[in-house]
Order: sequence, then structure tokens, then C-alpha cells
Amino acid sequence: MQATATAPIIAFHHVNKIYANGTVGLKDIDFQIPRGQFLVVVGLSGAGKSTLLRTINRMHEISSGEIRIDDAPIGAYKGKALRQLRCHIGMIFQNFNLVNRASVERNVLSGLVGYYPTWKCILGLFSAADKQRAVQALKRVSLTPKIFTRADELSGGQQQRVAIARTLMQDPKIILADEPVASLDPRTTKDVMDTLQRLNREDGITVIVNLHSVALARQYADRIIGLRAGELVYDQPIDNVTTADLDRIYQTN
Repeated sequence: MQATATAPIIAFHHVNKIYANGTVGLKDIDFQIPRGQFLVVVGLSGAGKSTLLRTINRMHEISSGEIRIDDAPIGAYKGKALRQLRCHIGMIFQNFNLVNRASVERNVLSGLVGYYPTWKCILGLFSAADKQRAVQALKRVSLTPKIFTRADELSGGQQQRVAIARTLMQDPKIILADEPVASLDPRTTKDVMDTLQRLNREDGITVIVNLHSVALARQYADRIIGLRAGELVYDQPIDNVTTADLDRIYQTN
């Protein structure tokens, strides 16, 4: 289904997620995300932040409700349709998910796995044009000089920027970042968050980031939502967000 100009890029309609052991991951989540928004999701550990992100690319299946991307319900996607959906949704993880023994170039090119046959990816048979795209992706994250360096020889912040460059190879319309700076020091945290913000502003990519840091959330978000025990308990544009509001999201009683 072709999206209309005014349709949100992502819409949750009364989404619930209950795990096999009975744990409630998400409870009646109902909200929309406009195209090009930088959305930050905050909440305590176990609040449902990671579950929320992983339902968008179907890494986690929902129990009931509906998620629509570009105004099309994604719940029935299988095979090629599901692969195509995931091709345009980049995922950035806390632990980088790089192949440590492989070069930076090879890790970035692995972002094309959805576009190449598996055997070509295994053998590294990427086109000259795509190798040039990898150079450009690394340029966007200021890592071109490290292109032939092994991933495990990089700092944590550099590894996360390689992960972002890998995501850029997918030509994403959405980037999901699950605690992308949790293991980084303040300086490299700023580098990574600045990079995500630049891609959001310059390319119009919708960015959804899970963060523990309230200060970072307020610095980078266009909008903040808060989760507690799987429920959406807060949703405000950044101009309306107050410290007292955020403190209440983290209350445990």
C-alpha cells in the first residue's frame, strides 16, 4: 500500500505483547510516529523499551493489536515482504554486533545482506559500486581512514559508528537504536548521538532511540515517550518536557 503524504511512518494500534511465561512486555500501546521524527523512549530496565523497538521490525511478534508502517499492516508479512521491510529498517545495538575479526569495510558491506544472495555475502562478492557506497557511508560517520582496520582494533565509539555506517548501506527510512551509547564514555556518546541526529536532520530518516539518560533524551529528542511495566505513561514534544515529568516515569512506587 502506498503511504499518503500525511500518514505517520509508524502507527501502533492497541498493541499487546505477552511472553510465553506470562510476562507482559507491552500493554495496549497506541500512538503514532510522524515521518522524520527523532523519538526517544525512556523508562526503567524491563519497562518494555527494547520490546517496543523489536516489534517494529518483527524481531518480536506481538500478541494482539496492529502495527502499520507506511500505512500498511506488517503483521502478515512473510518471506520476501518481510525481508524487504527489514531492509529499510536499520537496527543499532548496545553491543555493536560486529564481526570482530573482519575489516571495517566487510562489516559495513554486511548491511547489504538483504540485497545479495547469501553465498555472495559469505564470499565477499560485492559490486564495485557497493564498495564505493561503503566508503561514502564511512565518510558520513568520519571513519574512512579505518576502512581496512579490523573491527576489534577500534574503540567502542568507533565500533558503534561502524554499525551506523552498516545501517546506512540499507538505505533505511527508519533507524532503531537500542541503548546505543550505554557502554560508551561521555565523549564517544556525544559522537554517536550527534551522528544519529545528523542523519535524522540531513536525510530525513526517522530515528527511534531507547535511552536511560534523561539528559541525553532532552538534548536530542524531538519528542519523548515514557514506558513503565509495558504501558505508555508519557508522550510529549520536547518543548513540553519537564524534569519533574521524567522523574515520575522512573518512580518505582
